[in-house]
Amino acid sequence: MKKIIYTLVALLIGSVPTGFGQQTPAPAQTETISITGVTAHIGDGTVVDNCTLIFTDGKITALGSGISPEGKVINAAGKHLYPGFIAPGKSLGLIEVNAVRASDDQDEIGGMIPHVRSLIAYNAESKVVESMRPNGVLLGQVTPKGGTISGTSSIVQFDAWNWEDAAVKVDDGIHLNWPNTFRRGRWWLGEDRGYQPNKQYGEQVEEVLAFLRNAHAYGKGKSASINPAFEASQGIFDGSKRLYVYAQDEKQIIDAVTSLKQEGVQQLVLVGGYHAHRITDFLKKHNIPILVNYTHTLPDFADDDYDFTYKLPKLLVDAGLLVGIQNADASNFQTRNLPFYAGQVVGQGLEKEKALQLISGNTAKILGIDNLYGTLAVGKSATLFISDGDALDMRGNQLSHAFIDGRELSLETHQTELWKRYMGKFSGQ
Repeated sequence: MKKIIYTLVALLIGSVPTGFGQQTPAPAQTETISITGVTAHIGDGTVVDNCTLIFTDGKITALGSGISPEGKVINAAGKHLYPGFIAPGKSLGLIEVNAVRASDDQDEIGGMIPHVRSLIAYNAESKVVESMRPNGVLLGQVTPKGGTISGTSSIVQFDAWNWEDAAVKVDDGIHLNWPNTFRRGRWWLGEDRGYQPNKQYGEQVEEVLAFLRNAHAYGKGKSASINPAFEASQGIFDGSKRLYVYAQDEKQIIDAVTSLKQEGVQQLVLVGGYHAHRITDFLKKHNIPILVNYTHTLPDFADDDYDFTYKLPKLLVDAGLLVGIQNADASNFQTRNLPFYAGQVVGQGLEKEKALQLISGNTAKILGIDNLYGTLAVGKSATLFISDGDALDMRGNQLSHAFIDGRELSLETHQTELWKRYMGKFSGQ
């Protein structure tokens, strides 16, 4: 009987389509590659026309006009070259199908769990992750969700065998959901459905600060027992980790920044910042960068301008803040639209190269990976792509080549396979 069962299992496994998993990751770069005649968008606000970029062993070795190409030559005349776009604050690789609990590793039980590491749950073979690459989104911050302190994120590149190969920056930061000053009414208890003051706000804030005080004290002393949550928190006090604080309104932001600085947190990043444009002087004074929410969403309040979310990034940039775009509140699959969120800000009057920085150079600085990623420069990683047109416009964002650390990627995904199949059907082929 057992033999029959084993045989049936083997037959079932053998019948699974071989195309289910992600493509085999690209091999390491073995020859020098030169991209010639291209318009290079550096990611720091500058553009180099008729540029030649050369990379060897995964690193950029030359960049500029009038440079003689070496090795394999890619003639990209009339095309555009960009650094790989970076998606912060997403649970990519932690959840595949929202409705399937077995594929959901984005949160864990508990309210204060900084010791929960997202990286070890990262699925490098995720089809959702794979679908980012054809739009130029080549790196991301794998971020846990839920609770008050959700856990520790890591930064990965999107073409790997496993989480060890994917890791770019391990345990880069801890994510804190600051308590809300307002909450929606609980209609099922007869309360008004609108926003109401959160009467537990002070108590909830004190709970957060008490945890941080205890963690800080734990690091200064010699405890007889190990506390994993306190151990994981030490990086935010010595500056080796960033604390990403999710807050939206003025009071939330001011309370969070003021209190956390007083508790000894060294590097703060504001995530969301819906009303940050009202307190830009305060944020500049404390040197707080912002990962602002994605633009393709509705305003939160009835008296906001209908296009408020479209223009918020520009308001913050114009005020002199370091700004990146994230889409923490949207579904994972929407992350592939990251370049078009930046393109929306161009439509609000921001210069195109500054809008590009919102998803490249600025984001790399905010995440602390700008030594290798985010811009095109000699000595940095050859993580870049060639687009037929403007990558911030979905009509021009048509990639012909993409590289991560010099490795040439496949741009085929489950979505492109379906597109080809049904284009054939409906075009009569």
